[in-house]
Amino acid sequence: MQRVSISGSGLFTAPCIISNEELVASYNAHARQFNAANAQRIATGEVAAREESSVDFIEKASGITRRYVIDKEGVLDPQRMRPRFVPRRNDELSLQAEIAVDAGRQALAAAGRDAAEIDAVICAASNMQRPYPAMAVEIQNALGIGQGYAFDMNVACSSATFALDIAFNAVRCGSARSVLVVDPEICSAHLAWQDRDCHFIFGDVCTAIVVERLPPEPAANAWEILGSRLATSFSNNIRNNAGFMSRCEDRDPGDRDQLFVQEGRKVFKEVCPLAAEHITRHLATLDLKPSQVRRFWLHQANLAMNQLIGRRLLGREATADEAPVILDEFANTASAGSIISFHRHSADLAGGDLGVICSFGAGYSIGSLVIRKC
Repeated sequence: MQRVSISGSGLFTAPCIISNEELVASYNAHARQFNAANAQRIATGEVAAREESSVDFIEKASGITRRYVIDKEGVLDPQRMRPRFVPRRNDELSLQAEIAVDAGRQALAAAGRDAAEIDAVICAASNMQRPYPAMAVEIQNALGIGQGYAFDMNVACSSATFALDIAFNAVRCGSARSVLVVDPEICSAHLAWQDRDCHFIFGDVCTAIVVERLPPEPAANAWEILGSRLATSFSNNIRNNAGFMSRCEDRDPGDRDQLFVQEGRKVFKEVCPLAAEHITRHLATLDLKPSQVRRFWLHQANLAMNQLIGRRLLGREATADEAPVILDEFANTASAGSIISFHRHSADLAGGDLGVICSFGAGYSIGSLVIRKC
């Protein structure tokens, strides 16, 4: 078995910023228009009036203050409330591939690797732009990786850590020397921006990580992967029913159940203990305890969730240094959140320091990696 490392990471940040103030102004204009247009049906109880949102509500509910998105104007248009993307020809690079190539090139540069040294590309995200050809194969081609294989995978918000587990085991077993994992999350496209309970949650981003054999003399920014652990348990509490059969069911693409839906309170109560127990058990398999971990890079879905998980792991409040938060700036970026946290907050750690990358989400699904600074 080969020893395995994370040797570089990359981050594509979407070009537009939407503040909570902008988002609330847009949503409230939409809510007032909806209520006026449906005044009679609201009066008879046939339709529920839409309650207005507020900055205080968003920040108290989530800890989010802003988010990055691919398109801002379409989202903030009260008549549209969704991003506006321009269709691309089949001979043009796809949007999801474009942002993955950007993040991928950064990761390769950070690892000191070129395309000829990559054996596989895994594109892991909560939604794929199309069913086929695989986004990963397009990304592989655009990066000039002329050998090996590429494939897509989706485990919702756990996609990145599940892909890293696959990459880790491929390198450890010797079927690949190095694997590039990319997580192009264009979450703005599947968010119900007209829903007060979730209109503030998501942002767009792409992360990338190079996983490869640990060299005899690893670079100072390398991390050895000590182990990975995956778990799933079925739940309907986070769901998106959009799929290739929707057109056969005569569904309107704008139907609420064709977009992101969650039972937030249930998710909070059920996922937090699952995630904390998962991490604790994973560490125990390596004869480690949470108190020995220098930093936790947790999934960035909700500030209160991460705070509760930190308390369960450490028996006290985790500090911002122990469990850094990027949620306030990026919002929930699905599977990319924990990787953004790692990318932004790992360079300052010393050789021998231990860290845990963990993501969790729909499924339910939980993935974690225990890593040590070289």
